Amino acid sequence: MGGTSGCEAAAILLMVLSEDEASEVLSRLEPDEVQQLGTAMFGVADVSETQVEGVLDQFVDRARARTTIGFGADVQIRGMMSRALGQDRAENLMARITPAQQSNALDALKWMDAPTIARLIENEHPQIAALVLAHLDPPIAADVLQLLDDDVQPDLVYRVATLGPVSADALEELELILLRGVGQSATITTARRGGAAEAAQIVNNTRKIAEARIIKGLAKLDKSLSRQIEDEMFVFDNLNDLDDKGLGALMRSVPSDVLVIALKGAPPALRLRMLGCMSARAAQSIQDEMAEKGPIRLAEVQDAQKEILTVARDLADAGTIMLGGKSGDYV
Repeated sequence: MGGTSGCEAAAILLMVLSEDEASEVLSRLEPDEVQQLGTAMFGVADVSETQVEGVLDQFVDRARARTTIGFGADVQIRGMMSRALGQDRAENLMARITPAQQSNALDALKWMDAPTIARLIENEHPQIAALVLAHLDPPIAADVLQLLDDDVQPDLVYRVATLGPVSADALEELELILLRGVGQSATITTARRGGAAEAAQIVNNTRKIAEARIIKGLAKLDKSLSRQIEDEMFVFDNLNDLDDKGLGALMRSVPSDVLVIALKGAPPALRLRMLGCMSARAAQSIQDEMAEKGPIRLAEVQDAQKEILTVARDLADAGTIMLGGKSGDYV
């Protein structure tokens, strides 16, 4: 099997443990980690005795370098405070200093597939549905969003984008909904999720046809927020996704003084591509002006890059260039 990777070593260690011990370890891991280890365990089924001994030696060496100071720390700290301050004062202090815990019910969302989550929230209040979407990884959130009615999708993205601090009451209502689906208790706390950036990530993970429909619907709800989400979805680095013909058309449509400032803060690979899509004379002229400019404030660079992105959107709307594009969309 050659050298043993970290994942393979962990899989071997789990196979050596008893079923109860291994299940206790797995219960503390994230869904993707459990999946990786499960796959790895099938792959190491024919491991040699020498490899098992090597993994155990590696585990013992690492275990010796660790301390137990963090295990049961909450119990130890609570005991110290009770002895020093008395039970009542200690409880009041611990309520203020104990780190907030993530709701187990929200954590359970990680283990559900998109259709299950969609069924849980399809008849709930849109704000609850938005809260669920905001707590999912963007690709899963996008899958859930596209399983819901087309008419509600723009509103849900709007609610994700404008989601502020979430009250304990809202999380408690969400908990009740999730408990109907997963049948477990949880500890509730306040949380903050959502925002334009998170909404943009969700929309970015939808299919192209759904993305266009959602953005159009968002513009009817809030034109300013729709533009803000579009800005978060399409950033300067995304210009690297344009083909040479499209990038060349864009370069010819942007004033040289704007290009000089924008390219000062562009990633080297993108700057090289953009200059390569220009004539040798124009590219040299831009480089000379960049050298003469000296240091430029970041705000100026960002404004210039936004101006180029605006030109890119206008060219895309006119059909001159093609922005982005997602696999799985066919006409």
